Amino acid sequence: MAYTELDRPPLSARALNRALVVPGGLWSKIEVREETGSTNADAAAAAAAGEPEGLVVVAESQVAGRGRRDRQWVSPPRAGLTVSVLLRPGPGVPTSAFGWLPLLAGVALVEAVARVAEVDAALKWPNDLLVGDRKCAGILAEVSGDAVVIGVGLNVSTRTDELPETTGVPATSLLLAGADKPDRSPLLRALLRGTARWYEGWREAGGDAEMCGLLAAYQRHCATIGRQVRVLLPGGGERTGEALAVDRDGQLVIRTEEDTEFRVSAGDVLHVR
Repeated sequence: MAYTELDRPPLSARALNRALVVPGGLWSKIEVREETGSTNADAAAAAAAGEPEGLVVVAESQVAGRGRRDRQWVSPPRAGLTVSVLLRPGPGVPTSAFGWLPLLAGVALVEAVARVAEVDAALKWPNDLLVGDRKCAGILAEVSGDAVVIGVGLNVSTRTDELPETTGVPATSLLLAGADKPDRSPLLRALLRGTARWYEGWREAGGDAEMCGLLAAYQRHCATIGRQVRVLLPGGGERTGEALAVDRDGQLVIRTEEDTEFRVSAGDVLHVR
């Protein structure tokens, strides 16, 4: 059955700004675009032009989005949430702590999905939202100077025939996972409110994820911990072993087959069955 406008209602920039742009709040402007190439690219261009922290760019349709390793992320019109936010943590947070920001967004996302869509989801380190063993969302953070752009792509009402072809983890959507008529607007509001709450606590703690409770929250939601994993490293090569924990720096701690510990700061992680 073809989806109608009622099945996939548009997002209202006016309503989102009224709900989320408040005095003393993090978000300063929410832009909803009918179509764009990449919300991350749009937010990064705004950052380069001097846009202050708090910009949110949302696309009803994204035609040239990128995930990790330049993988394509394309969403059918109004079928998902495609959103990027612009953050400037400031001098009180060392740049070495910026690696926590995509993990922070992951915690906010998994909490929003559980609360609004009532779907049991988990996080695969470092940046995927899983429902069962299927990928429902991806997160990509890009750093430019003192600015960080975090992009989230969440499949909401995507049908089976609209899911992207993947070479790794198969995809799913909240609808296919059993959410009853998932609505993007409350999901987006919950995601942005959760992101703001975690970000403000993390920044007040000087980027210390343990002090602000972010480390414990991430570990609680992380499906990678305790699994046998295969890690594809950015420079080539791979390591295998058991994922033991995520440390204070956001790195994945692995016990290798040689019974030594190995820390991964970047790479693609595959859960081994």
